[in-house]
Amino acid sequence: MAANYSSTSNRREHVKTTSNPQPGFLERLSETSGGMFVGLMTFLLSFYLIFTNEGRALKTATSLAEGLSLVVTPDSIHSVAPENEGRLVHIIGALRTSKLLSDPNYGVNLPAVKLRRHVEMYQWVETEESREYTEDGQVKTETRYSYNTEWRSEIVNSRNFDREIGHKNPSAMAVESFTATAPFVQIGRFFLSAGLIDKVDNFKPLSLSKLEDPHVDIIRRGDYFYHSENPKYPEVGDLRVSFSYAGLSGDDPDLGPAHVVTVIARQRGDQLLPYSTKSGDTLLLLHHGDFSAELSREPVRATVAPPSLLLTWRHGPLLVRRHGNHPLTSCDAEHRGPGSLTTFLFPTVDWFPVFRDLVNIGLKAFAFCVATSLTLLTVAAGWLFYRPLWALFLGCLALVPIVIARTRVPAKKLE
Repeated sequence: MAANYSSTSNRREHVKTTSNPQPGFLERLSETSGGMFVGLMTFLLSFYLIFTNEGRALKTATSLAEGLSLVVTPDSIHSVAPENEGRLVHIIGALRTSKLLSDPNYGVNLPAVKLRRHVEMYQWVETEESREYTEDGQVKTETRYSYNTEWRSEIVNSRNFDREIGHKNPSAMAVESFTATAPFVQIGRFFLSAGLIDKVDNFKPLSLSKLEDPHVDIIRRGDYFYHSENPKYPEVGDLRVSFSYAGLSGDDPDLGPAHVVTVIARQRGDQLLPYSTKSGDTLLLLHHGDFSAELSREPVRATVAPPSLLLTWRHGPLLVRRHGNHPLTSCDAEHRGPGSLTTFLFPTVDWFPVFRDLVNIGLKAFAFCVATSLTLLTVAAGWLFYRPLWALFLGCLALVPIVIARTRVPAKKLE
C-alpha cells in the first residue's frame, strides 16, 4: 500500500494504492454465479412489484372516479351548508391561522401555517474517487481522497474519514433545525385537518433584511444569521441559520397577499376531513392556487387511465414506475434480472477485449428488450379487465421488439 499527500489553501487530498492478485478464471466464474442468483431473484421479484403497483393504480383510479362523480362546490366558504354534511366538497380560499409563529431566539415572528428554521454547519467533507487498473499481473486500486470545507445541514462524521487528523468535525450542532406548525388553520369557516395542513409545503425563503442582530454573538449577513466571529471567513464548527415559511396567513405589506389553496375533502360540520371511498381508499387533496371546480377534476380524469401520472407516478424509459413502499424500480429489476443471468459469459471472453465489448453490447440490448416486453405484458395483464383497450395497446407495444427481430432474420440469411 502506498500513499501520497498534497495540500492546497482550501482543499487537501491524498492518494492510496492497494494491490491484489488478478483473479483466475474459476474464481471469476464463481463470483458470477452469485450474481446470477441475485439476478434470478430480482427478476422474479419484479413481477410482484409490477402487479402491486398496478393494483394500487387501479384502486386509485377507482377512488378518483368515484370522487369525480360526487364532488360539490359550496355556495360560500363563510357559512357551513348542512346539506353538504358528509359529502366531498370543493373549497377555494385564503389560509388563516389563529396566532403568529415565532422563533424568539432570532426575533422572527410570522403569520403563516409553517415556519422552518434551517441550520447549517461549516464542516470538512471527504470526497472519494477510485479507479482500477492491471499492472504486473496484479489488480491495483488507486483511491484519491480529497477534503474541502462546506456548509452542510447534517453532521458529517469525520471518524469515518480515511484521514481524520486535520479534518475533525464537531459531533453536534449547538442550534438545531426545526419546523413550527400552526395548530389551527382555516379557510373561511372551515378548519383544515392535520392531513391537509401537512400538504401545505410551498416553502419560500424569508428575507431577514429588516431584522436586527438578535445577540452580540450572532451576526446577520444577507438572509442568514451567523454564529461566527467572521462570516466572510468561517471556521469549521461555525453555524449559519436561515428561515422559510409556507402558507402565509393574511395579507402582509412585505410578504404579499395571503396564500390561496384549493381543497377537496369531506365536510363534517366545519371540519375538512379525509373522504373514504367504496374501494377503501381515501381522498384528501390540496392544490396551491385558485382552481375552478372543473380544473380540479382534471387530475382525477388523468389518473383514471394509464399511465396514472398523478398519484402513481413513473419515471425513466417507457412506463418505468416507482412507489415509496418499494426500494426497487420494477422495470429496473426486470432489466437487471436478464443482465445478471447472462454474466457467466464475461469470464470466458474477458481476455479478448474486442469480443468482451461486443458481448457486453449484445447482452445489454437483449436485457433491455426482454425487460421492456415483460414489463409491458405485465402492465397489460393488470389493466385487462379495467381498461381493455389500454391493455391491448400495451400488449402490442410489448411485441414490437420481437417483430423487429423477426423481420431482420431473413435479411441476415440473405447476407
